[in-house]
Amino acid sequence: MHGILGGGLSGLAAAYYLLKTSQPVKLFEASQRLGGWIRSSRTESGHIFEHGPRTIRPKGEQGENTLQLISELGLSQRVVPIPFNHPAAQNRMIYVNKHLYTLPSSFLSLVLVKPPFTKPLISALLHDLRAPKKAGSDESIYDFVQRRLGQELADYAISPMICGICAGDAKQISVKFLMKSLYEAEQEHGSIIGGMLKNMWMNRGSKKKAKNKNELCERAKKEKWSVYSLQGGLELLPQTLEEQIRSLNGSIMLNAPCENITFVDSKTVSVKSRGRDFIVQKLISSIPAPKLAPLLQKQHPELSKELAAIPFVTVGVVNLQYPGKLVKKDAFGFLVPPSQNIPILGVIFDSCCFPSADNTLLTVMMGGHWFEKQFGRNPSRADLLNIATSQVKSILGISDKPQNSCVSILKDCIPQYVLGHHDRVKRIRDYISAKKLPLAVIGASYDGVGVNDVILSARRAAENV
Repeated sequence: MHGILGGGLSGLAAAYYLLKTSQPVKLFEASQRLGGWIRSSRTESGHIFEHGPRTIRPKGEQGENTLQLISELGLSQRVVPIPFNHPAAQNRMIYVNKHLYTLPSSFLSLVLVKPPFTKPLISALLHDLRAPKKAGSDESIYDFVQRRLGQELADYAISPMICGICAGDAKQISVKFLMKSLYEAEQEHGSIIGGMLKNMWMNRGSKKKAKNKNELCERAKKEKWSVYSLQGGLELLPQTLEEQIRSLNGSIMLNAPCENITFVDSKTVSVKSRGRDFIVQKLISSIPAPKLAPLLQKQHPELSKELAAIPFVTVGVVNLQYPGKLVKKDAFGFLVPPSQNIPILGVIFDSCCFPSADNTLLTVMMGGHWFEKQFGRNPSRADLLNIATSQVKSILGISDKPQNSCVSILKDCIPQYVLGHHDRVKRIRDYISAKKLPLAVIGASYDGVGVNDVILSARRAAENV
């Protein structure tokens, strides 16, 4: 019997992958529901509100692995893709100096001056080719981009993008971890552009020969998907995983927080929950690192200290539904650079991504790294709703009162990959290996914040078991 802590997406995926190989599993979930931060709800009028992740990217090893899982779960016909030529894929905006600007998305836009930039973006690429290489262990994404591509790209492209990815401050987030390919391009080839071109050339042959056997992956490539979701909301994915786990005789315990962990020897772990001790052969923890830390402090204080050092931020999510089509431009939405000092991270135009009859659906993202500074420790949901609707009115000109709304405060939901995160994760896993602990750590704390990242993290851990 193997134990799994946490019933979020990575924990559910790990249980599924283990059960596929006929290995018995017991999953412990502290709350009364599964799915973690993925949560979809339906209003009385039938509109879907996503309170966490809403889309998935199909590309790369991680993306293809998720498509394979979706196919195995029988959800291929429930996929709703957004192709690359859709307005939601082509038009991504930023809000600067009280104006919305569309970010460049074509070759022509690289050679023209597009506000808020004061120079054509091709000049930044040329600057990258001339900028000297800086050898070092790590650097913030902001400093890296500013040094190689210029301050405007750091301020108006990278900083808001980091707000969208992990609700974080680009001046603190590690380039070595979150944008590893850019970091390695400079370290190995001297520049971002040079490294990317060399890698593209080296990978040409292998890409031509490679054949993916999964029909859903082939469909995604043929139809050129940018992102996709699932009919009825993304929560369908963890719900289907739960059904599969139960059908394969996996054991799921809800309202069962882990109270203590004791490593008996290199092949046995005692997990205490609901006042009982459960003996498992190996423990896979998908709970946030700071929640795992105190459970290991007594036996392994050094490991506990490393886990506790991974910071998390809180995000406010405000879903809004208005009758009528009120957004003037079809787009994915807009992000706000931190330099603008307004109390939102950005707004997603949900009804552009996935039309919902003659209605406007928006999701306002708030807080993150700046949550307590902007809203205090315990803001009310009414306060967040008022701020969100006020910003929507100011920026998008929508003065109507929303017909439906929902406010979620996602406490400590996103890890922050600050400087040194790559090396910290390596130390954590090296310690587990050196001490021969029957423990694996998976999920967003260690392997990336995206849906694809946590699923691949789970699969690899199950394979190692």
